[in-house]
Amino acid sequence: MRRPAPLPTDRPKDPAEGASPSMSRSPRRAPREVEPVGAETSEGAKSGIDVGAEAQVDAPADAVGDVPTSTRDVWRAARARRKALRAEIRRFTQRSRRRRIVGWSVVGALLLLVGGSVAAAYSPLFAVEKITIVGATTLDPAAIEAALADQIGTPLALVDSSEIKAALIGFPLIETYALEARPPHDLTVRIVERTPVGVLRSDAGYTLVDAAGVALSTTTDQPAGQPLLDIAGGTDSSAFESAGLVIRSLPADVRAQLTGVRATTADDVTLTLSSGLTVVWGSDDKSATKGIVLARTLAANPGAGTIDVSSPNAAVVG
Repeated sequence: MRRPAPLPTDRPKDPAEGASPSMSRSPRRAPREVEPVGAETSEGAKSGIDVGAEAQVDAPADAVGDVPTSTRDVWRAARARRKALRAEIRRFTQRSRRRRIVGWSVVGALLLLVGGSVAAAYSPLFAVEKITIVGATTLDPAAIEAALADQIGTPLALVDSSEIKAALIGFPLIETYALEARPPHDLTVRIVERTPVGVLRSDAGYTLVDAAGVALSTTTDQPAGQPLLDIAGGTDSSAFESAGLVIRSLPADVRAQLTGVRATTADDVTLTLSSGLTVVWGSDDKSATKGIVLARTLAANPGAGTIDVSSPNAAVVG
């Protein structure tokens, strides 16, 4: 910054110049005339400067342009401010909005997938066109398929298990069953047949029963390969339950020779083979071990009349 020039000092003139000492002082200034208030001429007027213009010059140059001049300008300024604020909010919330968009997109896709799957499952596109029977040996699979023919054309998801159960009740040999839906059009029925243990003789004929005492069929003649059961107390007794467990535990070769079973209690089951051999079995305890001992004893004593395996550790041959 430039330093201002020093102020001039009043020094007396050199006497050599011919000036008198009295002339060394500065002349006295004339008194300044004061213009009256309200006069048309003033110092500013004399100098040619407008007072109002001077006031305008002293004001900031940009203040005039910033002052709104109408309601429309105010509204535009407010709208611009709101627009800028919204832009800033969008910029700072962009990541969270992106996460929400991705989340809702995943939820929408899952809902669409589930809804489409459910709609397709209940539509005719997955209707039953074929029924397959698995596990039938004694029963005729075609007869079972004919009994379930009402399910043809039903969507796999709407197959009524109670209707299938009602249709299968007509087949006493079916012990249990399971349904398997194999899209798009196959319904598989897996059945487990009851295992007959023998026949009971009555006035009606010969009734084929399983180990649970369920009557499977009744004929006038004794079915081939089924032993005659002589059980005290009938199918509801403990003797029948023990005899049924014994018959089901017999080895296949011994079971093929069985012609009769007799029991008065649960502990005195007696078997009769086609050769005339009588086997004293006793209770159904350790039936698997008794079957192995009986097979070995028969092989060692083919001409025996009786074999007692009620105590499998010491078989008695008679």
